[in-house]
Amino acid sequence: MIRILALCGSLRRQSLNRRALALAVDLAPPIGEVALWRGLATLPLFSPDLDQPGLPLPGAVRALVAEVDTADGLLIACPEYAHGVPGAFKNALDWLVGSTTFPGKPVALWNVAPRAHHAQDQLREILTTMSAEIVEEACCAAAFPKPEEPQSAAQFEAQLRTALAAYFARLQTRLGR
Repeated sequence: MIRILALCGSLRRQSLNRRALALAVDLAPPIGEVALWRGLATLPLFSPDLDQPGLPLPGAVRALVAEVDTADGLLIACPEYAHGVPGAFKNALDWLVGSTTFPGKPVALWNVAPRAHHAQDQLREILTTMSAEIVEEACCAAAFPKPEEPQSAAQFEAQLRTALAAYFARLQTRLGR
């Protein structure tokens, strides 16, 4: 079974990014699953003093690292705040910099507000620096539909479904499954 860990860059409970990732959970094909990580608010602020060889990582950080380690790929949907990546999500990424299993990890980026591109650009830079493998065919920029536009909801779901299918196909080939 292929396992994709979905990371939402927003702390908002009703975040459009979280709702898109929740849809991905429902759209996962039978060959795998999408698991939505909900621990962003539990992470302490990153400090190199806490990330030292021989010292135990804080519990919430250990949980995040374990989730990322066991995932075959990461699906990230992140809002843009003040033309950038939200601080809480950058903090999560900072905790993953020292991970020995993160380099080469396949990552797909979803943007539910395509006119906001600064955070996406920054995420690409950060993730490339962390040696992630950005899976372009699984990246998606699709505006989250407005409730009064049901036809756009179907189109939005179709775009997410296409990106997710491409991601699972890529992971299936990569993993030889």
